[in-house]
Amino acid sequence: MAMAIDDAFEVDFSCYSTSTTTTTTDDDPACTWNNWGSPVVDWGSLSSERDEFQDLIESMMDDGTGFELPRVENETSNSVSVSVSIDTVVADDERNVEDFKGLRLVHLLMAAAEALTGATKSRELARVILVRLKELVSPSDGTNMERLAAYFTEALQGLLEGSRGGHSKYLLANGSHHHRDKHHQSDMLAAFQLLQDMSPYVKFGHFTANQAILEAVTHDRRIHIVDYDIMEGIQWASLMEALVSRKEGPPTPHLRITALSRGNNGCQSIGSIQETGRRLVAFAASIGQPFSFHQCRLDSDETFRPSAVKLVRGEALVINCMLHSPHFSHRPPGSVASFLSGAKTLNPRLVTLVEEEAGPIGDGDFMGRFMDSLHHYSAMFDSLEAGFPMQCRARALVERVILGPRIAGSVTQIYRNRNEDESGPWWEWLKSVGYKTANISFGNHCQAKLLLGLFNDGYRVEELANNRLVLGWKSRRLLSASIWTSPPDSGL
Repeated sequence: MAMAIDDAFEVDFSCYSTSTTTTTTDDDPACTWNNWGSPVVDWGSLSSERDEFQDLIESMMDDGTGFELPRVENETSNSVSVSVSIDTVVADDERNVEDFKGLRLVHLLMAAAEALTGATKSRELARVILVRLKELVSPSDGTNMERLAAYFTEALQGLLEGSRGGHSKYLLANGSHHHRDKHHQSDMLAAFQLLQDMSPYVKFGHFTANQAILEAVTHDRRIHIVDYDIMEGIQWASLMEALVSRKEGPPTPHLRITALSRGNNGCQSIGSIQETGRRLVAFAASIGQPFSFHQCRLDSDETFRPSAVKLVRGEALVINCMLHSPHFSHRPPGSVASFLSGAKTLNPRLVTLVEEEAGPIGDGDFMGRFMDSLHHYSAMFDSLEAGFPMQCRARALVERVILGPRIAGSVTQIYRNRNEDESGPWWEWLKSVGYKTANISFGNHCQAKLLLGLFNDGYRVEELANNRLVLGWKSRRLLSASIWTSPPDSGL
């Protein structure tokens, strides 16, 4: 089963689009794997020094690095050894300068965020700091940390300018599909495909969820999946391939997918889901997969009504909830809770959940969550840097179209929820409301390791609590995939 899923991801799913979904790019094919170092930032130590504004502002106004080339001590060494020593010193000093600049940018971002929300709140101070940051960084140029800082600067600028928590251009691009024109939609799909090639970030969740589904429905003739956020439906193309190619169990089962649509701001959201349905129907027909597609519309406040889902006796019901997709907007916690609690009353065979890993540095207030977001995206930028050189146009497209809006959405979300208690990860919430864990199989774990083997050595996978696989980059956990089931007496 694992290899079937692996092979399925090689399918060019974009060719089944009937409108603007073909993904093309003129990216430079010379981009090759590389091994770049990560920014040296002691994240744990930063949470304890947030109030030293005087030092921060002084460092902000200082253009110098404060570093000098050390002198070569051994004047009598031959010219070769002196040359080697100088080259080594220069290389080390360049790294020190870069590290110093990266740390300086982190401190400036912290100062700006503190000025927006802290005890010494000052919009004017925040504006001055952000002006200085814009002079130092650019999202299209500079080091890894400088480009990351540029996107966080834009996100904080959006908070400063927005009367209701910030509405930067990145947030608008990330907020809802009806803001996207055809050109942006084409860029989004191209960037999403490139991100899949650069990193296991997307495939990890799809692989783990799909393998768990395959194992849970081995002997079923009808499968029904209710998908919280189907997006382009790429996940289900690979599942169909696996179902058609499996050698055990009954003939290829009938697959039915019900996608949740959001009616806020008109019918284009519904229309985009209908387009996804058409692509999936065409793809299923091309490989001989019996398939049907339906929609279930959420209420205007994104409340989920279980009675709106059409159930058929004899179908194995699966609930799929992907909360990590890098190119969708942040969903309100109330919407996610409504869906997962309502789904429990349907007595599903399996629930698959993929979400970003969060772990605030310091207190769980705005600054703690802001620092966690900065840490999280620093790890993501670092992981992409390890695979694709920063001069690649493909890399620039992914940062501009996906990561920039994602950062803006993250910062805006924690700003709006700054006065609320941190609810914790959704996998903890599922456990608290009565969902039962379903064990991750050995094959699923091995499949995750095989996937990571296709990418840079910095990626790692952990198995936690028997039902959760976690994707990490070096010491940072990026996202987790967990599987659950509902007790037989949970239905209405």
